[in-house]
Amino acid sequence: MNNSNSIDFSSPFWKAKYLLIDSRLLTAPSQTIFFALKGIKRDGQSFVEELYNKGVRKFVVTSDFDEGYKYKNAEFIYCLNTLDTLQKLTQYHRLQYPNLPVISITGSNAKTIVKEWLYSILEIDRNVVKSPKSYNSQIGVPLSVWQINEKHDLGIFEAGISKPNEMQHLASIIQPTIGLFTNIGSAHDKHFTSLEQKVKEKGSLFNHCDYVIYCKDHQLIDAEMQTKSCTCVTWGYDQTASISIKKIDNYAVNVIYKNTDYTLHIPFTDAASFENAMHCATMMVHLGYNFSEINNRIGKLKSIPMRLEKKEGIQQTTLINDFYNNDLGGLQIALSFLAQNQEHKTRTLILSDLLQGDTDKSALYQKVYELCNEHEITRFIGVGKQLQAHQELFKGLKTTFFKDTKALRKAIKNKSITFSKELILLKGARQFEFEKVAALLQKKIHSTQLEINLDAVTHNLMFYRSLLHSSTKTMVMVKALGYGSGKTELANTLQYNLVDYLGVAFADEGVELRENGIRTPIMVLTPSPDSFETMRMHQLEPEIYSIEMLNALEQYLEEEDTETAFKIQLNFDTGMHRLGFTEEELPYLFQALDRLKNKVKVTGVFTHLAGADEDIHDLYSKEQIKSFRKTTALLEKNIGYTVIKHCLNSAGIVRYPDAQMDMVRLGIGLHGIEVNGMKQEDLHTVATLKTVIAQIKVMNTGDTVGYSRKGVVNGERKIATIGIGYADGFDRRLSNGVGKVVINGYLAPIIGNVCMDMSMVDITDIPAEVGDEVIIFGRSRSISTIAKEINTIPYEILTSISQRVKRVYYMEG
Repeated sequence: MNNSNSIDFSSPFWKAKYLLIDSRLLTAPSQTIFFALKGIKRDGQSFVEELYNKGVRKFVVTSDFDEGYKYKNAEFIYCLNTLDTLQKLTQYHRLQYPNLPVISITGSNAKTIVKEWLYSILEIDRNVVKSPKSYNSQIGVPLSVWQINEKHDLGIFEAGISKPNEMQHLASIIQPTIGLFTNIGSAHDKHFTSLEQKVKEKGSLFNHCDYVIYCKDHQLIDAEMQTKSCTCVTWGYDQTASISIKKIDNYAVNVIYKNTDYTLHIPFTDAASFENAMHCATMMVHLGYNFSEINNRIGKLKSIPMRLEKKEGIQQTTLINDFYNNDLGGLQIALSFLAQNQEHKTRTLILSDLLQGDTDKSALYQKVYELCNEHEITRFIGVGKQLQAHQELFKGLKTTFFKDTKALRKAIKNKSITFSKELILLKGARQFEFEKVAALLQKKIHSTQLEINLDAVTHNLMFYRSLLHSSTKTMVMVKALGYGSGKTELANTLQYNLVDYLGVAFADEGVELRENGIRTPIMVLTPSPDSFETMRMHQLEPEIYSIEMLNALEQYLEEEDTETAFKIQLNFDTGMHRLGFTEEELPYLFQALDRLKNKVKVTGVFTHLAGADEDIHDLYSKEQIKSFRKTTALLEKNIGYTVIKHCLNSAGIVRYPDAQMDMVRLGIGLHGIEVNGMKQEDLHTVATLKTVIAQIKVMNTGDTVGYSRKGVVNGERKIATIGIGYADGFDRRLSNGVGKVVINGYLAPIIGNVCMDMSMVDITDIPAEVGDEVIIFGRSRSISTIAKEINTIPYEILTSISQRVKRVYYMEG
């Protein structure tokens, strides 16, 4: 039996790529250690059998787990506390990188926003590792720090606590060299006796930091930081701050730094975003960036909608959504944002109960009332039993109170409460589900958009990885705008999930990825000779597929004097008969590679299977695989070294597990489409194409709909015009009843011809109104179904979506 202090973390047991605490997130079983954490409702040890059957062989359990003998070849570490062991392991891991500078961020609000902004600013010229999402807890921090590897030259990690004596654990894991204290407020007040105690606890994260960045105007934070041995790098209106603010004129902030005047251009005026941006600017000053570069990068920052989001509302209203948290400090920040917006004189606050730990609720809601007065709130709508019980405190305002969100929504629907020409702030704790209120108040705009679920992308990637050997690499194809989903956003998600290669169609696609911070190796499938220099400069690996391309490469390299070999990949034609060297051309290829042996490095060799998605072609596919193995063996014998060999696409990964070789190429499968039909239930839908109803008309027998009068009406019918056409990628072959869309859960057939910018559907038996959402494809109607209706393949449906269609990327949390 071990406690965490007696475990030898340098032993081979701990060599693993992944630390797992959630059995649903298993990726590569042979490279995983499962920590059986004990929660309130579940004991992680109950998942050992499931994970063992999936291939996991390393487990960290507690002494009461007495079934280890059942699992042949599995290794178990028995400890007193699995969470403590997880933390001690990642602390040891952090110690292996003693020279890595690490920024750690804490505070009551904005940790995630500041982290993401700093990452976007600094990853331009640094290899940054950061906390994923809001991984700032006792479990999230260890999982974040485990990502550190020898390639990183900067770390940025959040640290959040909810009670005393937690920060010391996070500090020992992160071991920050630079601290950033965002602010202090009443979030998680429940377990602290005072703000001073909370500041002290949070500040303990920085006990051994060299530098700490914060706003000197936060007096409690400043007082605590002055007790530490670190150097304080501060900003604020205080004249003694490192960066002292003299004047703010719109977006121009005049400051003094080291007795010299400078101007910072902050692209926000609301208090919350301004504070966050100033933290980032101060960090850049500390890291040695000049003010010109700081302004350049800060100017590109964008709001993060997960916390505060402004939208057009019904009846000429403006809606500000803030559902992330609901405490007094967060309310103050949201109200200050509200104050910056001058669209309407009437300012309405819809507020849920505050779920912080104040025992004196009367004093708490008295403060809320005072904040409302300070920010000129003219109308107050309270939701929750606490607010109902203290409604007498809000007598100076026009007020309405509801016991819960359901009651408020009912009032909006039956119009017993109405809104018009006002600015509305929706501020609610998550459990009040104010997003349902927002759905009623937001204006339904005529628009078409493609929503990309990045969580589903990750799930599908992990599913395919679960089918692979631990040594098999993964290349993911992001050509053709990532099958319509947008290559840069996908590439960022894939890079975070450590895919081994990305595949693009053209060199300029690869250059764009490099310019957007993608460092993963990239193969270019259809390069042109005039782009060789561009590819070499950006470390892109061109596919060389013909004698003509090979000769052009040789000619290019004859004119170049470089010490670094140009990395290339070779395509062998084993039966696809599209691109690739044939067997007859191999002698010429080998001779050319011998001439270029000091200038070229063959990193990979591949082929395309012509019929991997159909079992009737199994014999042909297996002959292709056999031919490819033979050819690659000859290649490696001639060049004298091994290369990465890959022949399987998404369909082949499922059908030919014995042909994984060194790498597989994942394409359409990543997007939730399993073309074999064998594993579709294991994949998640990634893309949802949607629009809205623009108009509804009642038509009668003899009326016609659309161009060429192809849509003929029989009887009285209700026809809706929807905001999508063939210019958006909605195929014209779906005209005249061939295609259908989903409206409020019902299938509505297309009537008449699909137009350039809109289409018409029959909604006679469907309850619907103008502004209702229309699903073209998604969970309720698959891309594969649409493809069958027009006798094509899902690839065409996805890649046909026009670039004018707005892409919206989201994570479900």
